[in-house]
This record gives sequence, structure tokens and C-alpha cells, in this order.
Amino acid sequence: MDTLRIAIQSKGRLHEQTMQLLEEADIKIGGSKRTLLMNAENFPLEVLYLRDDDIPQSVATGIADIGIVGENELVEQQQEADIVMRLGYSRCRLSLAIPKDTDYTGLQWFQGKKIATSYPVILTQFLQQQGIEAEIHKIMGSVEISPGIGLSDAIFDIVSSGSTLVSNNLREVEVVMKSEALLIACRQLSDEKRHILNQMLFRFEAVRNAEDKKYIRMNVPRRCLDDVLSVLPGLKSPTIIPLADQDWCCVHTVLDEKRFWEIIGRLKEMGAQGILVTPIEKMIL
Repeated sequence: MDTLRIAIQSKGRLHEQTMQLLEEADIKIGGSKRTLLMNAENFPLEVLYLRDDDIPQSVATGIADIGIVGENELVEQQQEADIVMRLGYSRCRLSLAIPKDTDYTGLQWFQGKKIATSYPVILTQFLQQQGIEAEIHKIMGSVEISPGIGLSDAIFDIVSSGSTLVSNNLREVEVVMKSEALLIACRQLSDEKRHILNQMLFRFEAVRNAEDKKYIRMNVPRRCLDDVLSVLPGLKSPTIIPLADQDWCCVHTVLDEKRFWEIIGRLKEMGAQGILVTPIEKMIL
């Protein structure tokens, strides 16, 4: 049987979140990430640990069959690979930032300025679209210190919380693109490897469907049942189970955590009792 090879970032936040996704999908990766190539214990998957900027090329050329990489790296590297799934984690943005005390008058401020970045391709395309000519300095790492040491007038870099900019006396003035983790695939996958990929996607979808969801069970007076059902957003419709006491029934449903406390409060007011809340690990739709 064929084995699917996946390229994963060897360290950092994206690595940690990807390994968590594989674990939640019950794909067990043994050994140490210091080993370049590892086999899954219970799934036909081989894990190749690489630098983030090497992943797009490894997938495009078939060294790896699939990969998980930040959208920013895929765009920057300009490699040909199919985007199979947006994974929704490792969200960030690529932004232009300037010294915080600088008087910013709009994009034309960057005309003729020096901008330090690790993403010259994305920045060049953006500036060309805006009709701005600037001097781009490519720097690998610690881009944020460039204005402070006189190397540049501004920077173009990844921003997550913005704390790094603040600590370097910079402020974000323009968001150029938003990024998240992507599952990408080589365009020449065999039918057998695509079958394995589809099995993996099925597991990933089950994990994602369960995110921020709670399974709710409660006892409801039958006289209040219609009122309770009117506020419950079940997947299709809530499950209603008769109880030994004919005046009561048990209602089961799934709630989005974002609305959990709002809805639970209303259910209590309507007479629901014995509300039991359970986290959901997987959800097959």
C-alpha cells in the first residue's frame, strides 16, 4: 500500500497546531521532530519536517505529496500546488508598519522609502499595484529592528497580536494580506494517494466540525417544550426523549460555544433543569 508523505514545519506555532490537529484526527506520530522523516503508527502517512519556506517547493516538485504551510509562504514562494483545505489556524496578517511617532498620510508615504521585509515578492506586487516605488531590503529574521538601527524607514512583516511592533516602537498602518494555515497537495498525486488524502480530510473535517461545540442534555417540562425548541439551533432538530414522568422530557442538542451562555440563560428561564454540558471531540455530519 502507498504511503502519503506530508511536509510539516519543523518548529514554531504552526508546527504545534499541526501536530495537535493530527493527534485529534487520531494520527499518531512517534519519535522526535529532530528526525527528518517519521512514519505514523496507525495511518499510511509519512511526516517530513522542513523549514516553512521549503514546504511549497517540496510539494510542488513531488518530494512531498501534501504539506501544511502558511498562506503567506505559498504566495511568496510562487510554487504550483493545489490548495486542498483552509485549516483556520495560525491566522496572521502581512502588514506595513512605521515608527509609531511618524506622521502617516496614506500609502503615498512609502514613495521613495526603504522597506525591510522577509517577503519581497508579496511586497513588490502590492507596491506595483499601488503605483509606489520604494527600495526593498530583504532580511531574514528580526525585521522589526530595522527602522531602529537606521536600516529602513518601515517594515513589511507578519503581525499576529501586534506586541512585537509595540515593543519595537512601531505601528501597523496598512494590512496587505491575511494568512492562515493551508493544506496543499502536489498536482500529480496517484489515485491511491488521493484516496489516502480523502481519508485524512474526512478526519480533519470531523475535528473541525466539533470545534467550539458543546453537546447539551436537559430535562424540560412538556408544557415549555415548544418555547425551548424555538431557541435551540440543532444540527437538524433537537432530539426529544420521553421520561418516566410524563410531564417531562429530555432534550439533546448541540450548541455553538459563542452563544452558549446566552442560550443556556434563556433555557433556565423557560424551565429547563438538570442541564448537562459535554465537550465534543469529533462530529461527523
